[in-house]
Amino acid sequence: MPTFLESLYYGKLIPHETTIPQDPQYRQLSKQISESMDSWKRKLTEEDFTELEALLDLYQQVQGMELAASFSQGFRLGAAMVFEVYAERMDK
Repeated sequence: MPTFLESLYYGKLIPHETTIPQDPQYRQLSKQISESMDSWKRKLTEEDFTELEALLDLYQQVQGMELAASFSQGFRLGAAMVFEVYAERMDK
């Protein structure tokens, strides 16, 4: 069985592809988004809807960058906490 670090190195550990929010509202909100997109597709011309999709794609790219930065910062904070705990144990 590969170690955590080996899985990470070989690209077998991809958290954003396997993480599903546990919030009970997640599925309901996802359904509402799909229904809303279907509604806009019927209301807009094909060209306008394509522009809307492009805008939403840009938004998702920015959101992905924000999530990646948040993940990295959270990981750094967690590692700093572990380091602090071990450093304090060494001082005793």
